Amino acid sequence: MNIRHQISTLLATACCLTVVSTAAVADGYRDTSVVMTVEEDLDLSQYLGTWYEIARFPNNFEMGCEGVTAQYSARDDDRIDVVNRCYREGLNGPLDTAEGVARVAGPGRLEVNFVSWLRLLPFTWGDYWVLDVDAEYEVAVVGTPNGKQGWILARAPEISADKLTEAKSVLRKNGYDIGALEMVPQN
Repeated sequence: MNIRHQISTLLATACCLTVVSTAAVADGYRDTSVVMTVEEDLDLSQYLGTWYEIARFPNNFEMGCEGVTAQYSARDDDRIDVVNRCYREGLNGPLDTAEGVARVAGPGRLEVNFVSWLRLLPFTWGDYWVLDVDAEYEVAVVGTPNGKQGWILARAPEISADKLTEAKSVLRKNGYDIGALEMVPQN
């Protein structure tokens, strides 16, 4: 294992442990009394591929990230490989990569884990619920039931103002306070 891979693994471990350890104390961005709706008819085969992060709610593991992408690809064991990339210190900064696995937890509901040696522990899997995806699978809205994370994703680095407004309304409908939503710079 080369030093770069070891550092990436340590960073992913630190991110996962930070998320797990702060989950009980951090305030979320949504009213958890609002029942979340998910994309019940999510077609995972259409969802696979590359997504650009258009907007997100601030979180510890993406602090300082720009140009964020997520790549989803099918595995032979019915799980999904996840590769998240971001540039630190600006769009021309160093590239960070985190590799993980997702599993289906129910219609429109996935769980993700970025630390392979902790995958046997149930509390190390994080919720990833697809709240909405447009008919063309070009824009998706993702959230977590605890409201501590949420994202607007797209197949392209930019989306129209109308698509952004629609995505924000999905977050609002699911109890999110979009006042804290931050736009993510893309190349």
